[in-house]
Amino acid sequence: MKIFIKRLITITMALAMFLAVSAQAQEIVFGDAGWDSMKFHNAVAMLIAEEAYGMSTREVSGSTAITYNALKTGDIHIYTETWTDNIAPYQQDVEDGKVIELGINYADNIQGLYVPRYVIQGDESRGIEATAPDLKTVADLKDYAGIFQDPEDPGKGRIYGAISSWAIDDIMRKKVAYYGLDEMYNYMDPGSDPALAAAIAGAYEKGEPIVAYYWEPAWITGKYDLVLLEDAPYEPEGYLKGETACPSIPLTVAVNPDFYEANPEYSEFLSNYYSSSALTSEALAFLSENDASYEEAARWFLKEHGDMIDDWLPEDKAALVRAALD
Repeated sequence: MKIFIKRLITITMALAMFLAVSAQAQEIVFGDAGWDSMKFHNAVAMLIAEEAYGMSTREVSGSTAITYNALKTGDIHIYTETWTDNIAPYQQDVEDGKVIELGINYADNIQGLYVPRYVIQGDESRGIEATAPDLKTVADLKDYAGIFQDPEDPGKGRIYGAISSWAIDDIMRKKVAYYGLDEMYNYMDPGSDPALAAAIAGAYEKGEPIVAYYWEPAWITGKYDLVLLEDAPYEPEGYLKGETACPSIPLTVAVNPDFYEANPEYSEFLSNYYSSSALTSEALAFLSENDASYEEAARWFLKEHGDMIDDWLPEDKAALVRAALD
């Protein structure tokens, strides 16, 4: 009997050790729906999972529809940047407990028509004089078509619009028509995100005027000093008609319910996680300027903004992260 009890104790201890090691080595899966800001936030959260909580991590890439469905089924555990308004069933899924919303990553994202600040204020250091000093709103563009001249149609200005396959493109086209800008501007479909970014970067580096659709966070808005032109206050019906500003969308941190139950400590970190559009743009600009990996950007970011580590993590876990960054 004593031998049996000793063996039972030994087996129990071995099982406990196995479970402890297994928990420590647990692999957690992040959803990657394809855009840079989500990949960056994944990299930050993955680094913390590995260094502070002893977890292994990986990403699963795919469309929003595929990866979000995998979040609900448990094949993906974490969404660090959930564009809530772009996922039709999201709010109902939260109410039904199919996903757990832990908090808001950031909610100050914006989009619309931008111009370089030097167009309005000039840039003495670059020898650039202001060419549209009274330009403040989208409606004001009607007075400056000659400044934003279309090189292929000099009698009109050019507005670089959104990509034609994006829903926002229809709204931007309606906005141009609503303000009567279509009479004096050509609305140009840039064809792709890289082409749009290249047009803005090219004009900015030369100090030339440009008006273009863009959004924050993004590396372009992190690297260059651009001004979002003011619009009428956001109103849902008016927005769809192009008559108001675009809304800011709360981008949440969401997890699979089973993962949440099994990982309370790491879920607590995720519930504390926050950033901002400006901070995210800053990180994306670092990525672009340094041809860095997402992991390198995450390490750089955590060194630059060490106070956020203390906001996110308990003292002992924060110390582990800092040690890993040295």
